[in-house]
Amino acid sequence: MSASETDVRYGDLPASRSADDLERELIERWREERLFARTVTAREGNEPFVFFEGPPTANGRPGLHHVFSRTIKDLFCRHRAMKGHYVARKAGWDTHGLPVEIEVEKALGINGKPEIEKFGVEKFNQLCRDSVWKYRGEWEKLSERIAYWLDYDNPYVTYSTDYMESVWWALATLHARDFLYRGHKVLPYCPRCGTALSSHEVAQGYKDVSDPSVYVAFDLIDTDGTPVPRRADGRALRRTLVWTTTPWTLVSNTALAVNPDIDYVELRRKTGDERTVILANARVAAVLGEDHADRWVVVGTFRGAEMAGWRYQRPLDWVDYPAEGAHEVVVAESFVSAGDGTGIVHMAPAFGADDYAAAQRNRLAFLQAVDTRGQFPEGTPVVGGLGVKAADPLIIDELKRRDVLWKAGTAVHSYPHCWRCGTPLLQYARTSWFVRTTGFRDAMLARNARVDWHPEEMGRGRFGEWLTNNVDWAISRDRYWGTPLPVWLCDADATHVDVLGSFKALGERTGKALPADFDPHKPFIDRYSWSCRAPGCTGTMRRTAEVIDTWFDSGSMPFAQWHYPFENGAQFARSYPADFIAEGIDQTRGWFYSLIAIATGLGDALPNNGVVPGTRNTATEAAPYRAVVVNDLVLDMTGKKMSKSVGNVVDPWEVIDRHGADAVRLFLVAASQVSLPRAFDEAQLRTVAGSFLLTLRNVYSGIFAQYANFGWEPSPADPAPASRPVLDRWILSRLETVTRRVDERLMKFEATDAARLVMTFVDEDVSKWYVRQSRARFYDVESADNRAAFATLHAVLVGACRLLAPFAPFTSDWIHRELTGESVHLAQFVSPVVLSPDPGLEAGMDAIRTLSTLGRAAREEAGAKTGQPLVRKVRQPLARVVCVVPAQSAGGSVPLLLDLLAAELNVKRVELATSADALVTLEERDRASQR
Repeated sequence: MSASETDVRYGDLPASRSADDLERELIERWREERLFARTVTAREGNEPFVFFEGPPTANGRPGLHHVFSRTIKDLFCRHRAMKGHYVARKAGWDTHGLPVEIEVEKALGINGKPEIEKFGVEKFNQLCRDSVWKYRGEWEKLSERIAYWLDYDNPYVTYSTDYMESVWWALATLHARDFLYRGHKVLPYCPRCGTALSSHEVAQGYKDVSDPSVYVAFDLIDTDGTPVPRRADGRALRRTLVWTTTPWTLVSNTALAVNPDIDYVELRRKTGDERTVILANARVAAVLGEDHADRWVVVGTFRGAEMAGWRYQRPLDWVDYPAEGAHEVVVAESFVSAGDGTGIVHMAPAFGADDYAAAQRNRLAFLQAVDTRGQFPEGTPVVGGLGVKAADPLIIDELKRRDVLWKAGTAVHSYPHCWRCGTPLLQYARTSWFVRTTGFRDAMLARNARVDWHPEEMGRGRFGEWLTNNVDWAISRDRYWGTPLPVWLCDADATHVDVLGSFKALGERTGKALPADFDPHKPFIDRYSWSCRAPGCTGTMRRTAEVIDTWFDSGSMPFAQWHYPFENGAQFARSYPADFIAEGIDQTRGWFYSLIAIATGLGDALPNNGVVPGTRNTATEAAPYRAVVVNDLVLDMTGKKMSKSVGNVVDPWEVIDRHGADAVRLFLVAASQVSLPRAFDEAQLRTVAGSFLLTLRNVYSGIFAQYANFGWEPSPADPAPASRPVLDRWILSRLETVTRRVDERLMKFEATDAARLVMTFVDEDVSKWYVRQSRARFYDVESADNRAAFATLHAVLVGACRLLAPFAPFTSDWIHRELTGESVHLAQFVSPVVLSPDPGLEAGMDAIRTLSTLGRAAREEAGAKTGQPLVRKVRQPLARVVCVVPAQSAGGSVPLLLDLLAAELNVKRVELATSADALVTLEERDRASQR
């Protein structure tokens, strides 16, 4: 029958049709069909599979690493939907915080808080609101292009009034539980942005930098109350050596610290200067040189505890020293080590957490010689008006002039920078609002222990250690575009505090109804005040000036996206906790942390601290997510981190246009385990993913569609699967086995293993074996054997598309539609032919394929040894081949498959031997018959 005698039923995928063209056509079709919405509503009422979308900030462009993380999110959601779960995927937008403010500052050509306030906070925040959506269209467009399905029609938006009210409720609840407090601590501080950062923000911004490495000699004034001898010029004859990489902090020095249990030594030069130096004995060689014994002599030894109370002369006296409180003393502190420096630490309590704590214990002076812009005030000698880093060289020169500089060099070390603007951070004493996360650290650890982490070591290691070493969360920011802290303080007595948990409470406090267009942002919220209600107090309650850390916004999304607890309580309970979340490795100290910290602090205020009737919660003290998949970085092809400044960033649009989204998705998932960093090499992309997709297209277009269009279509007349030839039964068994294994891997969130199973099945089992062995059966459509081959390949391709759908949603959908008339994304994740796996048949075929490989190699080797080229050529028939196989194989399925092996090796007869002895017996029998 010719092609013209029948209607062409199966579409083709010609080589001239690019992946990009095909995928864009499908996107249009999906839009017209509203396919995503249909996949959701089709499973409505079924068991939910809850996914939380970590909200991106839409005022920056998406990159290739976003394609990676979004592919992972999408594939597990697609798989669970095909398993029959109701998978509602609510989109979200992170719309507050420094990233937005910095972009607006750049657009306005201004820099820092003073210029923002001069411009006007109301106008500035309006520009922030507008800027938030700068690249929203690009994010949505890229998500659509890579088939990342999200409900963008009903997203949660962190700056929305409803969302912010839920955040107010969370903060008020934490305050009621004594987990929200105001404190004065040394915090990581960005002088450019003018605000403190939380510890998990700091963890994202470390860079290797070269800083000064300075050793300074501090003249002692007395020891144990005894005045130190002096030279004729008045300089002390005894000095301590101190090391610092921040010379600018010497202006604020108030103490030195030694370890009470370390051995210290005092040394004098053998010739020349009569002054002595004191440092830890373990650091002498490092500081004075390995040959120090040739030049120095020890004149005294003592323990650190003996040095407590010694007085010294500060090297720089530019800031007045307080008359009361502290004294210039050496404080014995256990945090000092002899691992680096000199074993004696210079202390500036305004600029170091350990220093600050020691100052509190020892009532030391507090000198803050640098302002909030990171500059020395005008009028400061030598460095007035300079930033701290600019001041360092001048301070080093001044130390040298004063004859207290021992030596100066540079040191490369890891130093924290602002994760948004890149400015080096200061450790700066600030008043801030904190969430007392140390108060429920053990509860966070207990919840984390119930989470299914992928990789597992991430939960125990990086994240678990972060929780173990947890410090209180500095939550307030001295900025503008963010959720204002709903905290009002009395201007007469700051201990009188109101923390409001709803907008209704604000109206009740003020005695006025809030306007319909009420905006809780600055500066509007700061216009609300009321009389203090404390007995006998005549003060006024005014809102504290800060906004909150935007990570608190994003970590509130499980409940705030539903405006809980003000409405949608049942809907929230059905969607909490999440079954699955996924983000990049940087979020272990970002979104992953904020989610679990807020949920644990709120406790039973959320439906996760005990069984709630009618909800999905079955375990007490559950984390807000049941499973986490963490992906690592996408590097450039040389293995370096992608960076705009380096110029090695890959434009995702260009790559997708060249190769198609399916190939990119498959490569990112299958190239290596998703928890490992991967180099993005387009040559490898073509090899790993592109060639696989081409193989699948060729099996469909070049074999099935080309020949099936001559008259085959599914029919009851097709032989039943169980009665088909053994080769068909084998591939159908393989399909069922692989389907079960892929399903098992995806249920365990093992994306890479699952993808590789699918690719190996299509490439090795289907293309290189089944199709090659069955090719002659596709040349006709009339006989039962022909129809069995077409029916089998049809089922295998349908099943392969279903397995592939989570990873390559475009190609799988196109082929599945051509084969069945239905979108693969509405299908079930099962093989289309219900046929139980036959492990014996699969093992037998494995043996045949192994024997085939060995047989070809044997022909090559025999031909090379004998010089008979015809032996090498498989198209030249041989009389027989004898194969040695285990006894269990000889008696299993292998004998049923010998015709396949004979055809593959082009021999007339295949004989089996179960041992070397049996092989010898066969040879002897043959020789005897020849005689």
